Amino acid sequence: MALHTPYRHPALDTLLPILSESAARRDREGGHAHEEKRLLREAGLLNLSIPRLHGGDQLSWVQLYQQIRTLATVDSALAHVLAFHHLQVITVLIYGDATQQADLLVQTREQGLWWGNAMNPLDKRLIATPSAGGYRLTGAKAFCSGTRGSQWMTLSAHVDGQAYPLLAIVPTAQVRQRDDWNPIGQRQTDSISVEFIDVFIPHEQVLKQPDVPPSALHTLRNCFAQLVLVNLYLGIAEGALSAGCTFIREQARPWITSGVDAREDDPFQQNRVGLLDARIAGAAAAADRAGEWMQRAYARGSLLTLEERGEVSLAIGQAKVLTPRDQSAGQSGAV
Repeated sequence: MALHTPYRHPALDTLLPILSESAARRDREGGHAHEEKRLLREAGLLNLSIPRLHGGDQLSWVQLYQQIRTLATVDSALAHVLAFHHLQVITVLIYGDATQQADLLVQTREQGLWWGNAMNPLDKRLIATPSAGGYRLTGAKAFCSGTRGSQWMTLSAHVDGQAYPLLAIVPTAQVRQRDDWNPIGQRQTDSISVEFIDVFIPHEQVLKQPDVPPSALHTLRNCFAQLVLVNLYLGIAEGALSAGCTFIREQARPWITSGVDAREDDPFQQNRVGLLDARIAGAAAAADRAGEWMQRAYARGSLLTLEERGEVSLAIGQAKVLTPRDQSAGQSGAV
């Protein structure tokens, strides 16, 4: 496995202390992080996944996920929103034809457009009815991360009599937004519900017709989404360890039976910090390895086989085992 020095986007480095200063307060208050999303947009961070052909940065998938992970160290909600924006860009790259990609991604870059989504596959309430020149959409979708403040949305909808969902895009302004996101933590992911009331979408906005079975390449979108979660968890862990080390250096005192006077010399604290650091390093290596598998699979394009796609899924599964686990536990459950 190749070792990487994590890529850090210069603009993101500039923003981290600004976002960190207000992150805890904003998470308590919830709502929409309009000003912070403006900062991300003006820093050019919406262009990281857009191909150079369309004027974007075209980071490798490993580098892209490293930016999400870095942002999650200080604000996992904003990292979630930014990651889901790029997930929708990737959806256009995987499902869209050359004309759709050029039109939508150049618009995204030139106008600084945010993408949201209504692709929740477990929510099948959205119905698409064939109509002259396209489809009419009626119904609702929940957990639509990144919807508030977005200009475009991806969506999946059920078509009567079809085995596969319709995948399409729609201007966010055409849907009714429900401000019903009330979670514990990550209160600014804009993961609201949306309602479609007889919304017409032309065939030009359809990414995949419902009679087209998904290819191995198509199913990489699911892998992209799962690897987003891996890197969000990992960024949260890295941020927690960094904050803990700062607390030890600046405020903690050595344990009364440690036999040392300096807090940083406390063997109990050293043991805990060392275990967490080792586990995070292992999880980061697994996450980057999964990103490399993803990059190779994506590069195969239409030639990607189901077996190769399966290898990507296994690599992501390995990383998922490591990243969301209780990082506070020792080797035997406690230290």
